[in-house]
Amino acid sequence: QVQLVESGGGLAQAGGSLRLSCAASGRTFSMYVMGWFRQAPGKERDFVAAITQSGARTYYADSVKGRFTISRDNAKTTAYLQINSLKPEDTAVYYCAAAITISTLYRPSGYEYWGQGTQVTVSS
Repeated sequence: QVQLVESGGGLAQAGGSLRLSCAASGRTFSMYVMGWFRQAPGKERDFVAAITQSGARTYYADSVKGRFTISRDNAKTTAYLQINSLKPEDTAVYYCAAAITISTLYRPSGYEYWGQGTQVTVSS
């Protein structure tokens, strides 16, 4: 089992950057695929990015390719989401998620563990 705690959200201006962190408890962090999702008010929770256990492969939603970068540091048991060129439509609660056995990278149902989320608000 793993516990996830996100941080790094906040209020930012369009065109700016934020770096979200997802700190995981436990010594088995390197066994988990890590993902980031976001949920805007009144909308479903959408896939943003995912990274394999070693960090060798990354996956992105089309809407964030080129602006978002997912990474991880297994020694620090932390995953990151670097967000550049922020847009107002990036406003959402951002969640990190983890799974050992991943059935689907792109849907929330594929992940076993979730953080509480961190709010990102982008002003125009």
